[in-house]
Amino acid sequence: MAVQGALALTYADWAKRMDDGFRVATIIELLSQTNEILDDIIVMEGNLPTGHKTTVRTGLPQATWRLLNAGVPNAKSTTAQIVDTCGNLETYAVIDKDIADLNGNTAEFRLSEVRAFLQGMSQQVAATLIYGNQHLNPERFTGLAPRYSTITAANSATAANVLDAGGTASTNTSMWLVTWGSDTIHGIFPKGKMTGLQHRDMGEWPVADASGNTYQAYRDHFKWEIGLVLRDWRYVARIANIDVTQLTGVSAANLINLIVRGLYRLPTAPAGATGIQTSDTPMVRANMGRVVIYCNRIIRTYLDLQAMNKTNVLLRLEEFNGKVVTTFRGIPVRTVDAILNNEAQVT
Repeated sequence: MAVQGALALTYADWAKRMDDGFRVATIIELLSQTNEILDDIIVMEGNLPTGHKTTVRTGLPQATWRLLNAGVPNAKSTTAQIVDTCGNLETYAVIDKDIADLNGNTAEFRLSEVRAFLQGMSQQVAATLIYGNQHLNPERFTGLAPRYSTITAANSATAANVLDAGGTASTNTSMWLVTWGSDTIHGIFPKGKMTGLQHRDMGEWPVADASGNTYQAYRDHFKWEIGLVLRDWRYVARIANIDVTQLTGVSAANLINLIVRGLYRLPTAPAGATGIQTSDTPMVRANMGRVVIYCNRIIRTYLDLQAMNKTNVLLRLEEFNGKVVTTFRGIPVRTVDAILNNEAQVT
């Protein structure tokens, strides 16, 4: 019987998933991650078949101080349009029917494989939300890091919202302050399509092996069309260059001060987070969205330890829906394992 190598399950794979009673064993998911950004992201239908077009203000009209008996020139504002596109993450699970049907545990055996696909795709989307770069990988969407990739104002306007924690090696990580909202930053799916990770049990199909010969197999189809729209870049801040090898001692970055500075980079914020809740545009208020702080497990651990310090009054451990949540001035701190510890220095 021909097999398709590493791309198809074999009898050896089947044996590794059985316990001594020839039941499908409970698989310990050693490769699992916690990516709470997937729980928080607001996803909206795009206004384009492949993405979303955003119109932003790029210039304000300038009035003139008029002298008596002298006229003034006309003025106008300027705008620009930005298009963000979706990526299409897609794959198939193919299991030889004879392997899946061994010992009569067909459904349970197939489910053990489906779980792995759902887990893997979720990790891929979480990593792309942080590091995806459409210029390097045209089939994907652009995440946060390429949009906030410099602290040099001459290179990008978003540099104003990138704070330098001082790390210079390649052992850095980042914290992110994200304001999820319909007019700030949100996820998208193509116009007229379905949102979220889609799984379809396609049943039994004839499939071809590597030699072109046919055998019967069960097929599952997985698809996730998603993108990220940054409508107002001012509502996201990045704390970059946090050296994870120097989180304590005199050389450690002062994360509390950096979070406060990051919050004040946002145009408006919820009451209690900063003292700025209004702007000169009437529709822009403090409730532009939900502010969340994202960091990886190492930084989350460090912040939790700080929260237990009795002299600390900003970080707190609070209970929400039966779960312990770290908050900073009422803003939840969430864990994203997709945020790396080996980021290069942002310059």
